[in-house]
Amino acid sequence: MGTLTILFFGDVVGRPGRKGLCRGIQTLKQQFDPDFIVVNGENSAGGSGITPSTLQKMTSYGANVITSGDHIFRNKEYIGVIQDERVLRPANYPKFADGRGHGVFEARGGNRIGVINLMGRIFMEPLRCPFEQVDKIISEMALQTKIILVDMHAEATSEKVAMGWHLDGRVSAVMGTHTHIQTADERILPKGTAYITDAGMTGPYDSVIGRNKVAVLKKLRTGMPARFDVSEGGVRACGVMLRIDADSGLARSIERFQVPVDTSSMIEEGSEQ
Repeated sequence: MGTLTILFFGDVVGRPGRKGLCRGIQTLKQQFDPDFIVVNGENSAGGSGITPSTLQKMTSYGANVITSGDHIFRNKEYIGVIQDERVLRPANYPKFADGRGHGVFEARGGNRIGVINLMGRIFMEPLRCPFEQVDKIISEMALQTKIILVDMHAEATSEKVAMGWHLDGRVSAVMGTHTHIQTADERILPKGTAYITDAGMTGPYDSVIGRNKVAVLKKLRTGMPARFDVSEGGVRACGVMLRIDADSGLARSIERFQVPVDTSSMIEEGSEQ
């Protein structure tokens, strides 16, 4: 069955992030010829949540699966998003929450790839235990495929690292999201699982994690209210490229990417930020 090439893009932030995703996928397709693309679309609509419109754009650019996190239910249009089988919300939300937190999808060539979306609990919502929940999911998913990807959407570095060790040898890769700053700790863990603490942000880096830096500085320096609009400049598409052994499901390599993209000439239909 050979080796599968998978692209994973970190949190897409607003219109600049959507444009960056479009250009980034175009560039990286030429470079890596991926079999499957996963995108964290958590902040794709104005910096918070996903709408049917932003979902359509991200999938039209080439995303096979859209993962999310703590903003998935923030947008009032979430019902039109969460019903799409390509969209995942954290699997450790209460079991009666709308949507689903994992799925098995078909990649190019017919290979089946499992994707699991989890959310941490340190400094975040008090959801069900992600460690306990992922164990249950893997026990069932492993009957369908050996190739399993995990998006660990969490605030605390320690919780992400712990999840990597917890799943080493049982999944293909654990990629952290949420903090928007790409870490330099990508590696293959001893039992064969690819790991990175944070895949980074697909969006404007002339910012404070995607937001207008003047407004953020005002808030931090004065304590006064400020509106945190999505910034515009310095757009990069960030994430990791994985090469996974299709027979064992274990990782052969993980490589970070940060692709600066010029979006100045790109016109996106619609008025959504």
